[in-house]
Amino acid sequence: MVPGPYASGVSTKSGVSARPPSSLTERRKAATQLEIAHAAAELFATQGPHATTAEEIARHAGVALRTFYRYFRSKQDAVSPLLADGADRWRALLEAAEPGTDLSLALETAVEQSLAAPDEEAAGALLRTRGLLRAAADDPALRAVWYRVNQESEERLVPVVARLADGSLRAMQVRLVAAAATDAIRIALETWADTEAGVTGEAAPAALAIDCLRQLVGGMGALRPDCDSESQGLSGGSGRRTSTAPHQRR
Repeated sequence: MVPGPYASGVSTKSGVSARPPSSLTERRKAATQLEIAHAAAELFATQGPHATTAEEIARHAGVALRTFYRYFRSKQDAVSPLLADGADRWRALLEAAEPGTDLSLALETAVEQSLAAPDEEAAGALLRTRGLLRAAADDPALRAVWYRVNQESEERLVPVVARLADGSLRAMQVRLVAAAATDAIRIALETWADTEAGVTGEAAPAALAIDCLRQLVGGMGALRPDCDSESQGLSGGSGRRTSTAPHQRR
């Protein structure tokens, strides 16, 4: 992610939109979908997905059942906008970086900022994510939504990484970086959700995600267009890391 932690996307029957809503009508639709998503997340957290019906979610959100099914295929699908929220945010942070920027540093900075909990709203989003991931443990359909959102996030990350790499990585390497970055966040959130750790500190999602990212991407030092292990590393510059991102491992 980073659900909840992961600008809110617009969920449709085919997934989460890659673009933020622009027209007034689209913004209203997005607002309605988020209201439904919040209602679903709240009910899942209090009584579990199995005991929750689409009718209850619609009633809790204050919409007609036909409105619910206009946007979502199932009750589990209703939480897609929350699960995609953090992914959209951290991808937007990466998109703001200039081509040729140190890729490792750009990834770490974006991950740290998107999973940080500087205020109650951000902290609440992370805690919602924990609740949803715990609920997904016993609900295959909800897990499928989580995996789908992550897959879509990885696919949308590929062109962002390619632009930042600015020609220093081959197509396969770009995909590997996108996959590693997405999995780092997913694994960190899943690991954190299984604990009672807080939203800040060494065991928080941001710290865990950076640790995962360094372990996954750190093994790609030899991934360069010429495959020369003595040449430039992942970032396209010196093989020696100079990252000063937060949560530096000791």
